[in-house]
Amino acid sequence: MATITIQDARTKLVDLIRNLQPGDEIIITENDRPVARVTSVSGTPKRKLGTLKGTVQHMSEDFDAPLDEFREYTQ
Repeated sequence: MATITIQDARTKLVDLIRNLQPGDEIIITENDRPVARVTSVSGTPKRKLGTLKGTVQHMSEDFDAPLDEFREYTQ
């Protein structure tokens, strides 16, 4: 994790962003205190539909039956 002052970030922001690798993080500081975080989003995995197919081992027969607590709202 690299840190850079806000003044340096102003002049080098384009280069900082272009050089980010997946998982990289840059902390921007002002007066030696962290004020912002720049991270790469290209490395975040995308969700793929159907990856959990077949993982449900058991489902109760009344799984989709109305709950007694909410009966007055469903009538």
